[in-house]
Amino acid sequence: YILKLPLLENRNWLIHLHYSRREFGICKILIQEELEKSNGMCEYATYIQGLILRHEGKIQESLEYFQMCHTLNPRNVNNIKQVARSLYLLGRHRLAIEAYLEAERVVSTPDWDIYHSLGMCLVHVEEYMKAKEYLLTAIQMSHQETSYNELAKIHLFEKDIQGAIGICNAALEWYPDSCELSTTLGLLYMKSGQYQRAFERFGSALAHDPLCTKALLAAGSVMQNHQDFDVALSKYKIAAQFLPESTSLWNNIGMCFFEKKKYIAAISCLKRANYLSPFDWKTLYNLGLVHLQQSSLLQHFISCLQQ
Repeated sequence: YILKLPLLENRNWLIHLHYSRREFGICKILIQEELEKSNGMCEYATYIQGLILRHEGKIQESLEYFQMCHTLNPRNVNNIKQVARSLYLLGRHRLAIEAYLEAERVVSTPDWDIYHSLGMCLVHVEEYMKAKEYLLTAIQMSHQETSYNELAKIHLFEKDIQGAIGICNAALEWYPDSCELSTTLGLLYMKSGQYQRAFERFGSALAHDPLCTKALLAAGSVMQNHQDFDVALSKYKIAAQFLPESTSLWNNIGMCFFEKKKYIAAISCLKRANYLSPFDWKTLYNLGLVHLQQSSLLQHFISCLQQ
């Protein structure tokens, strides 16, 4: 006589199918049925429920489900990583670090994602040296663009612009078509006063993606600084289609019109920027400049009439 044990996870394939299709409503019904049948012992159903709750923004509830998964299977690295991820999203960075370190101990083969995540957590607790070490380890294991970006940010926190430039250049060797990296490098060159190199990087970004808004704004800003307002406006015009609610964009457009002595257009754009961000001091300052210029012109006009 062979005792037949009930299969706790015989509908995992169906749960996975609906989850991968993002049919979360049906998926949650199936998960509830599986958890009732198994008395909460179905690890996969619990895991997917945690992912769905996180997607819905219910981070604390998702953490509880991932902790249940960890209780059911404490040697599963993915369970520990998801617990750590939820802790990170809740802002509990010290606990997230502990969870990722546990995952590092349990994992059979080194996992770049664990080292990358540890680096990100350590940034939030301002342990920059350790963060850099973990991110460099992640990069050595798997040259992921996100790891390069985070490492460059740390160099910027430390006001090491040249170090950040070096990281971005190294990343571009692996991702030469990355519009994001080219634009970031261009902005770093701008910070260090290397405007020609900056413009080359923005040009490279736009060559790969003509609608890259970050590169369009940056290229427009360079042209604006060099008094080429028509070219700057042409860049801003494209960007405005995708960023209609960008305060900095409308502020820059307004100042281009101001320099072209089109004061009504300048005021219109600056007022739009002010509407989008009422407490942005740059917009308020620029509006003041335009009104001062108008007042000066009016006084000149009145004095001419009096003569």
